Amino acid sequence: MDRSWLDRLKSEFEKPYMRKLEAFLAQEIADGQTIFPPFEKTFDALCRTPFEEVKVVIMGQDPYHGAGQAHGLSFSVLPGVQIPPSLQNIYKELAADIGFTPPGHGTLLGWAAQGVLLLNATLTVREGQPRSHYGRGWEEFTDRIVRLLADRKDPLVFILWGKSALEKWRHVAPEGEASHHLVLVSPHPSPLSAHAGFFGCRHFSKANEFLKRAGKQPIDWNLSGC
Repeated sequence: MDRSWLDRLKSEFEKPYMRKLEAFLAQEIADGQTIFPPFEKTFDALCRTPFEEVKVVIMGQDPYHGAGQAHGLSFSVLPGVQIPPSLQNIYKELAADIGFTPPGHGTLLGWAAQGVLLLNATLTVREGQPRSHYGRGWEEFTDRIVRLLADRKDPLVFILWGKSALEKWRHVAPEGEASHHLVLVSPHPSPLSAHAGFFGCRHFSKANEFLKRAGKQPIDWNLSGC
């Protein structure tokens, strides 16, 4: 991970919960389980977006659990991988919100390079088994990441899609704290819930309006050059 994150998170790796998590992951591999994303991509969100450069946080749940999909950034897949349904709905909302033209791929590296931290609450998953690594320690680690960002004095945007993302924020930053940040909440972009309020949320334009008011460069959500 980037040095800016490692300096702030290195003490987490010495804590009992992380030792238990490491033992659990080692046992998964020993048992022949396939784990996503690949080991070297586990902390890729923290490699792509240094702490000081974060302007927007988009919180996911756990990585994609299909072969070749997860690469360490929430909602993103690498070029050549079929765009998952949730990301297709994100693209639809972008089109309605800001006139976005879908790029024909699902990689969100262009957002990460501009300061969008694409963070999952759980950083690994067993192949074909969503939520299979919940409750093993990742949540405590990512709580620490969110807390570090919530404690920043400069205003950030936190985009929370779905109940689990909202609950995580409430757990880390109880109501009334971090009030200088913009917190945007809607149902998850999954096909099961997107029509319940994700479509029409306009989170992308709202995020940019807030960043401009804060004197920050807005995000170019266009991915055509990625």
